[in-house]
Amino acid sequence: MAGATGYAGQELVRLLARHPAADLRLAMASGANGGRPASALARIWRGDVAPLDPGRLAAEADAVFLAVPEQAAAQLAPALVAAGLRVFDLSGAFRLRDRALRERWYPHSPEPPAGATYGLTELDRAAVRDARLVACPGCYPTAALLALRPLQAAGLLRPDAGIVIDAKSGVSGAGKTPSERTHFSECHGNVGAYGVFAHRHAAEIEQGLGLDVTFVPHLVPLDRGILETIYVRLRAGAGSGEVAAAYHAAYAEAPFVRLTGDALPEIKHVAHTNFCDIGWRVDGDTGRLVIVACIDNLIKGAAGQAVQNFNVAFDLDERAGLE
Repeated sequence: MAGATGYAGQELVRLLARHPAADLRLAMASGANGGRPASALARIWRGDVAPLDPGRLAAEADAVFLAVPEQAAAQLAPALVAAGLRVFDLSGAFRLRDRALRERWYPHSPEPPAGATYGLTELDRAAVRDARLVACPGCYPTAALLALRPLQAAGLLRPDAGIVIDAKSGVSGAGKTPSERTHFSECHGNVGAYGVFAHRHAAEIEQGLGLDVTFVPHLVPLDRGILETIYVRLRAGAGSGEVAAAYHAAYAEAPFVRLTGDALPEIKHVAHTNFCDIGWRVDGDTGRLVIVACIDNLIKGAAGQAVQNFNVAFDLDERAGLE
């Protein structure tokens, strides 16, 4: 794998080192300078984090996880696929299918190579199974699409009423490179909206739904976790029973989606796990539906979902290494 020194990369090393069917041969940094030893991985993985070496990855691995910045993934992924490897990319480089959107949000990304697919495991298993390159979803879209797609597929949403997604994320979602916004003294005791009408994950959510959304992310003073409160309106005549039925039908065979109904989920319920918890409340008089979806942004929103896709791609138990 490449990118072992970042937050998601360290989670990947931790998961893969204990995976019953994976042999973690190489863990590399995002660049040629290597990285500092990861004390948190002591006695979990005994290898060293090496400088990035695409040639070694191509020669010594069967599958590669990329937890590197988008610009690096845009160069690495096609070359590794061409070398015959299966690639699981945690960056956004190949998530967007539309060229114009990709040029806007990920300007360094070329056309995806043959065999590439978007990989939200619960909704894209068939495509992931045969893919050569899996573009693992962003953390915010993971929660939003798991919450909304089953209702859309069941015809329960009023497309003319608008969808509003109020999302809150811990600071690790901003990555490991420090900035003024992620400085402790800026985040502690503070909550702030950012990226309003200017966040690339909105395009990814709209791609998954085929509908416009109003998406407003917020940075909250937590190290990890995402909570999304989603506001929609149901079509005439639909109520709690139809919502519950759509969710249960969609996720009856999904080991990492937990449906909580009226018991609305919280970040602590999912932290350090690969679960997505979804709860909801319906106002029967107005048809208003409020959905709350929670994930750990570093696990289900990044490393865990990548391992889940790996399991599906190699015909393993989907839960392997994640329970």
